[in-house]
Amino acid sequence: MKLKTQYICQSCGAVSARWIGKCPSCEAWNSYVEEVIQQDIPTNKTTEKAVSLGSSEGKENTAIGILDVQSADMVRLVTPDSELNRVLGGGIVPGSVVLVGGEPGIGKSTLLLQLAVSLDQHRILYVSGEESAQQIKMRADRIGINNPDCLLLTETNLYHIFKQLKTTQPQWCVIDSIQTLHSPTLESTAGSVSQIRECAAELQRYAKETNTPIFIIGHITKEGSIAGPKVLEHMVDAVLQFEGEHHHAYRLLRTKKNRFGSTAELGIYEMLQNGLRQVSNPSELLISENTDELSGIGIGATIEGMRPLLIETQALVSRSAYGTPQRSATGFDVRRMNMLLAVLEKRCGFRFGDKDVFVNITGGLKVEDPAIDLAIVCALLSSFDDVSIPPRTCFAGEIGLSGEVRSVNRIDQRISEADKLGFKTIFIPANNKGLPTDKYNINVVFIRTVEEIYAKLFKS
Repeated sequence: MKLKTQYICQSCGAVSARWIGKCPSCEAWNSYVEEVIQQDIPTNKTTEKAVSLGSSEGKENTAIGILDVQSADMVRLVTPDSELNRVLGGGIVPGSVVLVGGEPGIGKSTLLLQLAVSLDQHRILYVSGEESAQQIKMRADRIGINNPDCLLLTETNLYHIFKQLKTTQPQWCVIDSIQTLHSPTLESTAGSVSQIRECAAELQRYAKETNTPIFIIGHITKEGSIAGPKVLEHMVDAVLQFEGEHHHAYRLLRTKKNRFGSTAELGIYEMLQNGLRQVSNPSELLISENTDELSGIGIGATIEGMRPLLIETQALVSRSAYGTPQRSATGFDVRRMNMLLAVLEKRCGFRFGDKDVFVNITGGLKVEDPAIDLAIVCALLSSFDDVSIPPRTCFAGEIGLSGEVRSVNRIDQRISEADKLGFKTIFIPANNKGLPTDKYNINVVFIRTVEEIYAKLFKS
């Protein structure tokens, strides 16, 4: 019999009957690959569909009224990892499918293996299609925790994985990674759009019918999105993004999608020789202790996810040795930095046209909170005048184009975090008045414009 084939875009999953050079959906070039969609071969035990292992044959659901559905409280599995519990909304929900993505070598496998070996009295199946059992054991020895109930399986055939799932009956499972699995019912190679879609659908069906949580590790493309069709992210219950710089020790676990909790939570880890360490109070680690007499340093009170953070911002302003001044920012948007420089030049009279300007967010973090603007501006002014900011002072406020300091949200949490860390003064927008400042042991200063804060900091 002649094979039936179709062409599928490997970037977005669009289907075409013939090869196309440029995808009309995502406009990617040379992304269409020919894949077999049907093959007439005899059915036997070797080619038995994997779906028969993960689904209930003959079971039929009937429609019921919404008032007839019995409400039940979800009993979450609370793990020893408090950061992961926060990101997931309080723990692992039975029957949920969680997709974890991130850069190569960022620590995705370490995070889930560390979680697997730390859960005592829970049978866990760790499936790896990329590493051998000896490599996984070496990582577990480095972490320093051994769980006899953690089972290892090095397999890429989905049929054999479901066979082991039925045999071992784990309480939750880890798949590392979805791009390495292949279903025997499809003729395309592992990692293709059809294979990823089929394998994810079978794993999701197994998780829902057996009430077994499944963590799936996914590769990402050079653009930073998870490789494979977009439907993969729609099928799972939660999508977590593991971020961080390889040259820094800190890792951020963000939530892009969560059906059982908030998507605004954030988990922070520190990569050590023996695995990932939870960072319960990141503000103390992100602030240097010897910055009292140095110019160009400002402490900003930001919000990452649902938790307040105090982050050290650094600025360096120097005379340009060449005709065109340099503008560079690490962890901060360069275009927003240029906007702040234009506001300082237009509203306050500072001349940055012949100056090189460098801005850095310490700790390797990338900050998008507009409330960091005031700390950046104060650090720039401090470096411009070469005068240090008074010690134990922090800032929270957004800068407008007319030089006004605009109000920011959740200002009470920012003040509480600064007060807890022993800061003496915090500058906040005047529009955030009405707070019960007497309950804090920190001096709260309200300001309206950039000129006002410059006069209070450097002219007093």
